[in-house]
Amino acid sequence: MAAKKAQLMPTFQYEGVDRKGLKIKGDIPAKNMALAKVYLRKQGIIVRKISQKREIEFINKLLKKRVSTLDITIFTRQLATMMKAGVPLVQGFEIVAEGLDNPAMRDVVLGIKTDVEGGNTFAGALRKYPQYFDELFCSLVASGEQSGALETMLDRVAIYKEKSELLKQKIKKALKYPATVVVVAIIVTIILMVKVVPVFQDLFSSFGAELPFFTQMVVNMSKWMQSYWFILIVGIGGLVFAFLEAKKRSRKFRDFLDKTALKLPIFGDLVYKAIIARYSRTLATTFAAGVPLIDALESTAGATNNVIYEQAVMRIREDVSTGQQLQFAMRQTQRFPSMAIQMVAIGEESGALDAMLDKVATHYENEVDNAVDGLTSMMEPLIMAILGVLVGGLVIAMYLPIFQMGSVV
Repeated sequence: MAAKKAQLMPTFQYEGVDRKGLKIKGDIPAKNMALAKVYLRKQGIIVRKISQKREIEFINKLLKKRVSTLDITIFTRQLATMMKAGVPLVQGFEIVAEGLDNPAMRDVVLGIKTDVEGGNTFAGALRKYPQYFDELFCSLVASGEQSGALETMLDRVAIYKEKSELLKQKIKKALKYPATVVVVAIIVTIILMVKVVPVFQDLFSSFGAELPFFTQMVVNMSKWMQSYWFILIVGIGGLVFAFLEAKKRSRKFRDFLDKTALKLPIFGDLVYKAIIARYSRTLATTFAAGVPLIDALESTAGATNNVIYEQAVMRIREDVSTGQQLQFAMRQTQRFPSMAIQMVAIGEESGALDAMLDKVATHYENEVDNAVDGLTSMMEPLIMAILGVLVGGLVIAMYLPIFQMGSVV
């Protein structure tokens, strides 16, 4: 409910004079105009003119660049750096907001700043934006505020976000290249079928001879595409829409995708290593922050982003809550590599569990990096072969009748 109110909070445009007597103008989110004036007065701004933004701003918001996880990562690192330099929290918000290129992220930071100035805690202000700051992020910040070590905790959160974002980018890199080439191949094939094949079709019709089977098949496909291209586009769009909706609405479908991802012949190993890296990194960060192991495991379960490992981590949590050691609980699930289990065992015996988990995370992040490089180099010749078959097949189909005529002559 609080998040919904924050999203619906109106924005006010103001013009005024700051403490140095300089003219200043900008926007400020507030529940009403009176509160907006109070917030500005606390900042030492004498308001000359203030008005609520009109409905057209709703359109502007839709056109704004969305807040990405990279924006959140940059914000966390910059704020952590500011606090380590001794800059007060509220002033840190102002400095970070001024340096942000994304207007949507700037609005979020200014909204958090206004909330903190109004007496709310930093973690409480973050919880008003659950679409950007998950419960793990908010819990770590709350832990830092309660222990009086917000500066240190923000640095840990920043490192965690940077490592998570880097891991995500590596996986995207592995998927983006083949996906892009496949899309380009489909577009090129459609253009050839709709624009190029009809030219040869007119030429073939003047021959009056029977076309080879392969050529006739391509010509028939071209005729169908020319007549029903809109059905093809609508069908592809419908399949994509149905896939996204099923993924969003159906838990069973998401579970099926998670299970399938681990069984894929090429990408399955990459997904597995990425999950182990996320599990280790999240558990290391939360445990090092002073979060009890049982609570840390609950946060880690959701961070795995895979239903198989989410269930496995929750089973580990149940076993640990009954007094079992983490290493034995992990072994019983039969979902974790022996190296990770042995490192956890060493960490538990030496009292340095967070350090050992951090080493496991670093190892598997490097493994993901190597797997992505290997996968990219392996996919390049495969993709070139697929493109060669598609484009080369069409070229052969078009020139086959001409070759046959030449042999007859």
